[in-house]
Amino acid sequence: MTSSPPPNAVEMKDIVIRFPGVLANDHVNLTLKHGEIHALLGENGAGKSTLMNALAGLYKPVSGVMKVHGEEVNFSSPKDAIAKGIGMVHQHFMLVPTQTVTENILLGLDEPKFFMDLAKYDQKIRDLQDQFGLRVDPTALIWQLSVGEQQRVEILKTLYRGADILIMDEPTAVLAPQEIDELMNTMRSMTEQGKSIIFISHKLNEVTAVADRLTVLRKGVATAEGIDVEGLTGEKLAELMVGRKVIFSVEKKAQEPGAVVLDVREVSAENNKGVRALNKLSLDVREGEILGIAGVAGNGQSELAEVITGMRGCEGSILINGEDVSNQEPSAAIARGVAHVPEDRTGVGSAPNMTITENTIMKNYREKPIGNKWSINFTEARSHARGLKDAYDILAPNVRTMARKLSGGNLQKVILAREITTNPKLMVAMQPTRGLDVGAIESIQRLLLAQREEGTAILLISEELDELLTLSDRIAVLHEGEVMGILDAENAEVKEIGLMMTGMKRSDS
Repeated sequence: MTSSPPPNAVEMKDIVIRFPGVLANDHVNLTLKHGEIHALLGENGAGKSTLMNALAGLYKPVSGVMKVHGEEVNFSSPKDAIAKGIGMVHQHFMLVPTQTVTENILLGLDEPKFFMDLAKYDQKIRDLQDQFGLRVDPTALIWQLSVGEQQRVEILKTLYRGADILIMDEPTAVLAPQEIDELMNTMRSMTEQGKSIIFISHKLNEVTAVADRLTVLRKGVATAEGIDVEGLTGEKLAELMVGRKVIFSVEKKAQEPGAVVLDVREVSAENNKGVRALNKLSLDVREGEILGIAGVAGNGQSELAEVITGMRGCEGSILINGEDVSNQEPSAAIARGVAHVPEDRTGVGSAPNMTITENTIMKNYREKPIGNKWSINFTEARSHARGLKDAYDILAPNVRTMARKLSGGNLQKVILAREITTNPKLMVAMQPTRGLDVGAIESIQRLLLAQREEGTAILLISEELDELLTLSDRIAVLHEGEVMGILDAENAEVKEIGLMMTGMKRSDS
């Protein structure tokens, strides 16, 4: 007599989730088989995270049935979900900045109860890292870590709790290409050991590389349920997501760059750990030019963006249109027409507990007609925000919606809308399309190219090499805070860029 197969890890049937003015999930079905990787696809705001937040105990569905390992469940809190072996790696980090990696991973657990031998638990975390290939210093404070390292802590936190059903909400959005490959291998290894994974991603190549089956959501409705990934093309997946054919390339018009707008000369700076992150770095960006910055995560990209925008001190000089703004407040850069799209959307790029309106006027609330020295005209401010909401296709019930309630992609659109409408002379764009769906990426890339055509100088920092090659006029490659070389993007070879990313300096640089 043959034994019966194990029950499905998760069954979600006819799930309906509503918010005021929004039907987030409309009778959605999703089945996660035991030991599989199930991809959940959809545009930003399609309802993917909402659906998974219900499975993780954060939201209660209005109607529908959820089963875990064949048993019907009705979660009242994330603790209930964790007790059933469900762990969620959130898109927006749930970490305490002033605590160490180990302290964050242990937070909320019953052990240790009274005394904490941190050295003992630091070693446990190191052992877990060895098992799953996720490197981060257990003794480091969260605020000292890059965004990519913080994401690794979130994954480790879930694994430490022994979850056998993992919900990964865009875990690769902040990882370098090499780290993504490692994570894919880790995910496959976990399913071979009996774990089951729901994998939310906007990157179609990742889905086709690692997922067994997929479900697609569009505006809260499933347009495909549990279909096999094998044989599906990226074009077909994109069409299922956005409801139209997606063009995977954007046209960059040939144009001659103008005068130098940004001139970085012999700049050195330390990172949050007091270690030198930039080492006598020099580069320039001209009017109507996109200079791409390539490099493996953690090689000075974040610090470069911060010294230019006044968020970090440095040695050397930073000139904007000939004026030295190094070691001045961010307001000095803003006054000279610098726009900034930071990599940390929630911690730096926006105020999560403020509305869309308040976030879109952060740079012009002193200017008429929105404001004067003493007050803000909120009628004008809301009208301004509604115009941006429509122009940039920001999906939200209204402009009074809190920024923290937006999906990652829609929050990025709010930030870009605010920055672009200041008519910047220089834009520092750090991972501007990270975590966005294919439709939004296409839109953002077109916006950047339109800014280039308007004469804006753009410093584009991205870990997506294809994006850099597509959008950039020149590409500077960083390694350990130094420029290994600057290439003409049109003639750049991926192999050469890869060698420079690992520390091989270009002979003519």
